[in-house]
Amino acid sequence: MNLMTMEHLTKYYTERMLFEDTSFSINSGEKIGIIGINGTGKSTLLRIAAGVEEPDEGTVIGNRNLKIRYLPQNPEFAEGETVLSYVMSRNEITDEITRFSMEADARAMLNRFSIPNHDAPVQELSGGQRKRLALAAVLLSEADLLILDEPTNHLDSEMAGWLEEFLKGFRGALLMVTHDRYFLDSVTNRIVEIDKGKLYSYSTNYLGFLKLKEEREAIMEAAERKRQSILRVEIQWMMRGARARSTKQKAHIARYEELRDQKAPEIGDKKVQFTSASSRMGRTTIELEHLSKSYGDKKLMEDFSYIFLKNDRIGIIGHNGCGKSTLMKMIMGLVQPDRGTITIGQTIKIGYFSQENEFMDDSQRMIEYIRDQAEYVKTPEGVITASQMLERFLFPRHVHYTRIEKLSGGEKRRLYLLRILMQAPNVLILDEPTNDLDIQTMTILEDYLDSFDGIVIAVSHDRYFLDRVTRRIFAFEENGRLVQYEGGYTDYEQTIRARQEETADGSMGKASSVVSASGPVSLENQKPSGRQGNGRTHAVKIRFSYKEAKEYETIEEDIAGMEDRIAAIEEEMTKKASDYSALNKLMEEKETLEAELLEKMDRWEYLEELAAKIEAQK
Repeated sequence: MNLMTMEHLTKYYTERMLFEDTSFSINSGEKIGIIGINGTGKSTLLRIAAGVEEPDEGTVIGNRNLKIRYLPQNPEFAEGETVLSYVMSRNEITDEITRFSMEADARAMLNRFSIPNHDAPVQELSGGQRKRLALAAVLLSEADLLILDEPTNHLDSEMAGWLEEFLKGFRGALLMVTHDRYFLDSVTNRIVEIDKGKLYSYSTNYLGFLKLKEEREAIMEAAERKRQSILRVEIQWMMRGARARSTKQKAHIARYEELRDQKAPEIGDKKVQFTSASSRMGRTTIELEHLSKSYGDKKLMEDFSYIFLKNDRIGIIGHNGCGKSTLMKMIMGLVQPDRGTITIGQTIKIGYFSQENEFMDDSQRMIEYIRDQAEYVKTPEGVITASQMLERFLFPRHVHYTRIEKLSGGEKRRLYLLRILMQAPNVLILDEPTNDLDIQTMTILEDYLDSFDGIVIAVSHDRYFLDRVTRRIFAFEENGRLVQYEGGYTDYEQTIRARQEETADGSMGKASSVVSASGPVSLENQKPSGRQGNGRTHAVKIRFSYKEAKEYETIEEDIAGMEDRIAAIEEEMTKKASDYSALNKLMEEKETLEAELLEKMDRWEYLEELAAKIEAQK
C-alpha cells in the first residue's frame, strides 16, 4: 500500500539546485536508505517528507491519518524541559494506565541510551545526549512512518546494534539518512540515491545497490558510446555537403541535431581528492606513561601506558562517556591527566579532527577560512592554491565566497577536514570522523588513510570504518582499564563473543591483551581452564587475526630485504664519501630504514611469540 507520493519535486537552496522535477514514493513495509554526497539535499528531502518544509514546486500527498515521527539531524528543545517531560510530551497519553506504562518504557529507553538522570534539564545535556533523547522520544511514539536523519550519530556500537535490531523488527515504513554502511546493509530493503538533482531507486540493500549502480552506469556509458559513434557518422554525412531540400534529408539533419544536442551522462560521483604532503617524523612519536584520569567518583582510565609506533592504525572504542574523547584531548594538551606523563616528539605534527568543528566561524566565507590556514598547499604533485584545494573537495569555484553558515552540516565537516589535512600532519587524531560525512567522502578518506605516512588514532562507533582502517583496537572496559585487541572491529567482536561463550560455559579464560608502555605486547601466559560435566576439556583458543596471518607469512622476507638495502646503502656511502650532498641523502635514507627495521623486528618477535603459543595448543 502506498503511504506517500511526491511528484515533480523541485527545490533550490540559495542558488543551488537540489531537486529538479523528480518524483518519489514510499510504500508500507519499505525500509529506505537515502544516500548521496553532502549538500545534495538528503536532509531537505526528509524534511519535505515530514511536512516541516515545502518544495518550491511539486506536490506531496500522504495517506489520510498517516502517523509520521521525525528525527531531525539537529533536534531543538523548548526552554525548561526536562529529559522525562520531553519524552512524555511527545506521546499520546489517554489515561493513568497508559501514562504509567509509557513512563516505564521511557525510563528503560533512556537508560539504554546512557541518559540516567531523567529529571535533568535538557539544556544541561551534551549534544550527543540531546540527539539520543530525541531518538528515544521518536522510537517510543506510535508511527506508520519513521523518518530518521542520521540516527546512529552519537550512538556507541552496542546502542547502534540494538537500534539495528529494533528497526528490522519495526512493522511500519522507514525513511532514513545514515552513513553507517553495515547499518544500511542490515536494515534497508531499498536504497534511493540523490545524484545531480535526480532520485535513483534500487529495491535492495546497500551491497545490492553498489552492484546495481555499477550496472546502471555501465549501461549509460554503453549508450553514450553508441551515441558518439552514430554522431560521427552523421557529422561525416553533414560535411559532405548533402543538400537539405528533400523531406528525407531534412529528417536526417533533424536527427543529427537531436543527437548533437543530447547531454552526455555524468557517470559516477565526483571524488574528493585527499592529497596533501605530510611532515617527516623522527624517532620519538607519542608516549603515554601511567595515565590516570577521573571526574569525581567516575574513573575514566587507570595506569594506561602505550608508545605509538610509526604508521600505527589505532581504533579507540567504548561506551558513550567512558573517556574516549578525553584521552584524545589529553594527547592534544587540552585536558591534563590526574597522574602520568605524555611525551610528544619534537617532529610530531598533530592534525586533530574533533567532533565540534573547532575554530570554525560561521560568519566567515569558505575561502577566507581556508586561507587562514594556508594560501598555498604543498601536495605530492606540487604546490596548489587554497582555491584549487577547495575545488578538489567538491566545492566549485562559484561557491568559494559563500558564508560557512550557508553550508550543510556534512559540508562543514568536509571543509573542516580539508583545513586539518592542509596542515601536513604526520599524526591524525580523528574523533568520530564519520559523523555527518557522506559515504562517498568516507570512502575516499579511507583510501587516503591507506597511504597516509604517519600515525592514525580514531575514536569511532562506525564498525565498517574501524574494520577498514584500524589494525589495533583499544577498548575502554570496567574500572578504567584500556584493553588491547589486535585487528579491526570484527576481530575484536569475535574475541568478545568467544569470551562470553566461555563465561556461559562457566570457564572463562583470559584471552585479552594487557597494554604495555613498550609498544606491541604479547598475550598473557596462562593455562586453559577445564570444564566439568561432560568429561572434556575446552580451552580458550589463541589465534592469529586474518591480518596477522598474512603479515606473518612475509615478515621475514621483508626484514631480509630491509637489511640488504641497508648494506647496499653502506657500500654506496663508502664510494661517495667525498660527495657531501649525496652522502647526506644516503645517511637520511639509512636512518629511516634502520628505524623501520627496529619496528619490524619488534613486530616479528611479537608474532613469533604468538605463533609459539598457537602451536602449543595443538
